[in-house]
Amino acid sequence: MTPELGYRDGVLHFEDVSLEAIASACGTPTYVYSKAHFVHRYRMLDGALAAMPHRICYAVKANSNLGVLRVFAELGAGFDIVSGGELERVLAAGGTPEQVVFSGVGKSTAEIAFALKCGIGCFNVESAAELDRLEQEATRVGRRASVALRVNPDIDAQTHPYISTGLKRNKFGVPAQAARALVDRIVRSPHLDFRGVGCHIGSQIATPAPLIEALERIVDLVDDLEHAGIAVEHVDLGGGLGVSYRDEPEFDLETYARAIGQRLNGTGLTLLLEPGRYLVANGGLLLTRVEYLKPAASAGARNFAVVDAAMNDLIRPTLYSAWHAIEPVRAATKARSTWDVVGPVCESGDFLALDRELDLEPGALLAILTAGAYGFVQSSNYNSRDRAPEVIVDGAGFRVVRRRETLRDQLALESATGAASVSR
Repeated sequence: MTPELGYRDGVLHFEDVSLEAIASACGTPTYVYSKAHFVHRYRMLDGALAAMPHRICYAVKANSNLGVLRVFAELGAGFDIVSGGELERVLAAGGTPEQVVFSGVGKSTAEIAFALKCGIGCFNVESAAELDRLEQEATRVGRRASVALRVNPDIDAQTHPYISTGLKRNKFGVPAQAARALVDRIVRSPHLDFRGVGCHIGSQIATPAPLIEALERIVDLVDDLEHAGIAVEHVDLGGGLGVSYRDEPEFDLETYARAIGQRLNGTGLTLLLEPGRYLVANGGLLLTRVEYLKPAASAGARNFAVVDAAMNDLIRPTLYSAWHAIEPVRAATKARSTWDVVGPVCESGDFLALDRELDLEPGALLAILTAGAYGFVQSSNYNSRDRAPEVIVDGAGFRVVRRRETLRDQLALESATGAASVSR
């Protein structure tokens, strides 16, 4: 458990707030976040990089709640976005557009036009076709677009294949051998300004080694460009720094920061990093309540604890076979049994945890940990379930930063009869 989470008088608290109090006020399931954790992680990373010019751009896709974004905006963070919707969220939360970088392989014409209008800091271009579209839109709206090239360095991040992004078989970035020709195009264009090169090789990377290897390849490319007389302002190393979900060692931030400094200090380059999970994962939990217990009825059967959260609330265990620690909100007082913690959705894949030693009874509150990243943002209305509220704890108080959805919210976008057809 993180320092922000602990038992007091037998009841689990997040910062100075009882999780029982949050469940009483907000119901379950509910996502709960710690502001203190977010601030601590940001300042720890910022401090590790203090010896070099740098900008931390929080990866909005990890957790895009406006209250969470406001915390990072107030800390002075930039933002890494992958859609026009995320840009809207950053602006609504008080983020500065000049500190936004726009990544992603499929930027639409409308998204590009909106980002140009807002004056974002940089587009991370990932293909020749995207560069064509960006130049056309910049010409059309009469704006100059700042551009960095995302390179695919073909490095194995040694992580889950669904979140590996730096191999040549992945859809992200341009091959290193194609980078120079694209940079030449950017430099020649009257509507584009070349800013830098970068990469992002994956997520939940356990050790600095593959990230440092990627750094070396990117800096080699920068050296080639500068020898050709092409000025480079920044190097963008993406995110991907791993966190501990179970018993993994903490990512060696000191070694990583030292390696970056040794390579970049004295070059005049600004470093951009785009962490998401690293800043928020362990600062969030999903609060849920046991609805039913189904003890094994025969040899070889399993004990099921049916809770009110489901795969539509937290899909990571189903999607990635991800492991999340579970803690009872009331400290265990009886002997534990082995349970599969499952939800009410009509899928055998609807589980939150398997083979867990827990002391359970109907109505017990449970905290599913390390749920601050890729939790609510991947939730859905499957089985017409309302999405959970989100709460931020701040010291001894908490505030609801997204209310619980209702069925009225879900039905508001639908019609049983449909809109009138439009003739062309």
